[in-house]
Amino acid sequence: MDPVLIIRQIIISAVPILIAIILHEVSHGLVANKLGDPTAKLMGRLTLNPIAHIDLFGTVIMPLLLLVSSGGQFIFGYAKPVPINPYNFRNPKRDMAISAAGGPVMNILIAIVSVMLLKYLLFPLATSAFAEVAGKIIEPLVMMLKASVQINIVLASFNLIPIPPLDGGRVLMGLLPDRQAYMLGKIEPFGMIIVLLLVATGAAGYVVMPFISLIARLVRIV
Repeated sequence: MDPVLIIRQIIISAVPILIAIILHEVSHGLVANKLGDPTAKLMGRLTLNPIAHIDLFGTVIMPLLLLVSSGGQFIFGYAKPVPINPYNFRNPKRDMAISAAGGPVMNILIAIVSVMLLKYLLFPLATSAFAEVAGKIIEPLVMMLKASVQINIVLASFNLIPIPPLDGGRVLMGLLPDRQAYMLGKIEPFGMIIVLLLVATGAAGYVVMPFISLIARLVRIV
């Protein structure tokens, strides 16, 4: 891919992925706080300040590597996990699952808001504004919001893979009977290795694509 196009794609994607990752983590903390665990709040993680959430590898290096290696077609990343203490919950198993679901739900909401801004604000403005204004201001915003839709759908879908410590794994643990939930929880230390192997072999696509299709349909309804 042309280096100029890669740089352009990085500029377009940088703000949407930062917003997606930060709000994903903040939503975990907000839901946990509502359910009785103030750990994230006490540690200053319920903030939109990027410095509190940025992980050098997950927020900067990995998204850049994926963007370049995929020719600008795929980008994914993560921030520092928001700390949650399940012992502060009234019902630790249930409330941990609800807190975990907060991240993907937030990404779906961001994708929906991005689509609404495109359909009901920027597209109408683009057809009525002066060509110079449309080219210099509206067109870059349209590209960023399109990137936001794609990034948030992928981020929500990837996190719904039912393997802990991903959000989907924690949600599944909340739904399973205690014995099965305990057995699933035992693979958590190896969870990211399993996920990376699935990604490396392409097997992750079989799990992620149904989520992407489902969420994309949901987003297109607005």
